[in-house]
Amino acid sequence: MTHSAARTDLGTHRVENQPDLRKPELWDDDLPLRDYLNSNDGPIDPVIRFANALSEPESREAGLAANSNPPQLRLFDSGGRRLDEVRFHPAYHHLMSLGIGHGYSAIAWEGERGGHVAHAAMVYLMSQVEPGVCCPMTMTYAAVPALEADPTLASRWRPRLLARNYDPAPRPIDLKDSATIGMAMTEKQGGSDLRTVATRAEPHGDACRLTGHKWFCSAPMSDAFLTLAQSPGGLTCFLVPRWLEGERNEIRIQRLKEKLGNKANASAEIEYHGALAYQLGEEGQGVRTIIEMVHYTRLDTAMAPAGLMRGALAEAMHWCMRRKAFRHRLVDQPLMRNLLADLALEVEAALALGLRVAAAFDDARQRAFARVAVALAKFLSNKRAPNVIYECMETLGGMGYVEDTPLPMLYREAPLNSIWEGSGNVICLDVLRTLDRFPEAADALRGELESAVTANRQYDSALSEHLARWPVLPEESEARLFVERSATLLAAAALIRSAPAAVSDGYVGSRVSGNRGDLAGTVAGLDTSTILDRVLPGAGAT
Repeated sequence: MTHSAARTDLGTHRVENQPDLRKPELWDDDLPLRDYLNSNDGPIDPVIRFANALSEPESREAGLAANSNPPQLRLFDSGGRRLDEVRFHPAYHHLMSLGIGHGYSAIAWEGERGGHVAHAAMVYLMSQVEPGVCCPMTMTYAAVPALEADPTLASRWRPRLLARNYDPAPRPIDLKDSATIGMAMTEKQGGSDLRTVATRAEPHGDACRLTGHKWFCSAPMSDAFLTLAQSPGGLTCFLVPRWLEGERNEIRIQRLKEKLGNKANASAEIEYHGALAYQLGEEGQGVRTIIEMVHYTRLDTAMAPAGLMRGALAEAMHWCMRRKAFRHRLVDQPLMRNLLADLALEVEAALALGLRVAAAFDDARQRAFARVAVALAKFLSNKRAPNVIYECMETLGGMGYVEDTPLPMLYREAPLNSIWEGSGNVICLDVLRTLDRFPEAADALRGELESAVTANRQYDSALSEHLARWPVLPEESEARLFVERSATLLAAAALIRSAPAAVSDGYVGSRVSGNRGDLAGTVAGLDTSTILDRVLPGAGAT
């Protein structure tokens, strides 16, 4: 079926100097992603297929529809019987099927080398199209290693979590060949302080019954949740199935959260009214058990901001390459070029750092490095994302502020990954605690930073100064400064080893050596042509 072109002559005026809607090619247009994956031994073809599927018009339309039609809570049926269900728009199910079908949740656990890198790339790609559906798929991915704490539960659930088909039907796990898993940890009185959990667990045969509330339950239509409750022996982790044979588990939804962004995904307040649950891990070791899931979700919260920033920058570049002002393309004007190149450095640094951390997840020998590096990456990239996306929005002027473009959606999403599973201060304290308790993590981080020495004198000098300033860990009040500096150096090291000199030198000179103001674009001496060509083909030419 063919369509006539939209009318340009509107009688009162002609539509001119308005760029056409961007038709992204998420793989072909993204040179940094191709470079980093080609230099890694991981599976590239699944990532290419996923990128191409997400680039199809129906995927973009599904992203728009899922955001425009948020989930609806159905507490009761027409006769007044409790349902406690959330209904989603078909576009949401389409994107879930697309992601799970391409291995978003499974590829890291299928035994192929580089699986976590491939998974991280998929997070990056999906975040550009519709980030809300990432949440349930990320938690499903992250639940797989946590379930190893109980071989019986793992044998029952793992095959279904790794299945490459999506089944949202509300029925018991034994009647399904695929499943998703969510998380419900925080309570009103405690937030990040999980020691204050008040939910109670009472023994019930070979299981338990839970009674209590959860202030945030992500993806409440998941087939099960990992949760925390107080057992006789202390705070313990449990797996709570959503559906039971012949009945609904006693999980009652109180309301859905009215969130700033993440509109396609449901987040709920729930109560357990004697909900059946199975102990996962040792009694009294709940935090230690569930932290395994948190560790892997943290990889995704470190990677997602790179995708959000990339999506915003690609929109800004598309606009600036096609929009003219004062008789010249915006992208050809020196001040705009400098701003875009400066933003591009931030985006590529987040991508390089996220994929470097993902590579550490793929190597059991780098477990100590992965533990601290993922926290550093999460902190830095999420703190940078809101301002990068805002600056991209501003390059479009008024068009960037309206929902005809994806910029408002990306901007609303920008704070989420920093808040989810541990906000900035929590992450900083966790970094200090990790480096203090695990000397091998401190040694691994120092080794990683020193591995980039001799390639850039400014980096060498900055690293020497950093190590001299903190020969021991800082006081808690300096944690943010220490973590920001450590993370910036780590991002620089990743770029030095993997990016062209124009990118790594530009990043080091502006972020590491301090030759930059506090605002985007307040930097001089960048090789804008090389940097911009890596964002979109042909962008660097003037």
